[in-house]
Amino acid sequence: MPDPLTVASGICAAGALLSSWQLGRRAVRAEAEIGRLQAELTAERHAASHDPLTGLPNRRAFYRLAATLLTDRSGCHLIAVVLDLDDFKQINDRYGHAAGDQVLVSVAQRLATFAGDNLVARLGGDEFAGLLASPTLDRRWIDHATRRLYDMLAAPIPMGAVTLRVTASVGLAPVLDSQLTEALNRADAAMYEAKALGSSRPGRALRDTAYLAEC
Repeated sequence: MPDPLTVASGICAAGALLSSWQLGRRAVRAEAEIGRLQAELTAERHAASHDPLTGLPNRRAFYRLAATLLTDRSGCHLIAVVLDLDDFKQINDRYGHAAGDQVLVSVAQRLATFAGDNLVARLGGDEFAGLLASPTLDRRWIDHATRRLYDMLAAPIPMGAVTLRVTASVGLAPVLDSQLTEALNRADAAMYEAKALGSSRPGRALRDTAYLAEC
């Protein structure tokens, strides 16, 4: 006849093993749930700060990230850039909104490539903005960067049997004394001036030249 104490000890040991296994399963499920919630939170934060079409930061994120950059310039000058596509409505009207979306995605990718590690964002519609670090306020350097940006944006965009070319009106202005809003307003005014000049100005880009060095 088995010893009752031995049987009781065995039952307790088995119960302990079962409880340990159940606790382990619960811990695994809890970790998985925490991971799922963290992933959802990350996705929600990304969605709240990024444009869903182009993946660029949105207007709110642009101002938040720009404020951080203004506190740490690392000795560089900052140039505010505002650009707006020319005659974008005609693309939507002629080729459809899907084509218009593809153009916006292509423009966003080219702008991000041009900017590199610098901040660029889609403010809304066909309007984009950037905050570029510049080693100098030399006008020739700014002009060269502007022409390079314009050429990248004006390159053909393959779209099935159709190849589209788009141009953009661009305005630039240096950020002075950390006054980002003022610089963006000046860049925006330069952009609209360039758009008003139309094809009479090659490149359709204007700089807020009052604060650029004649070097």
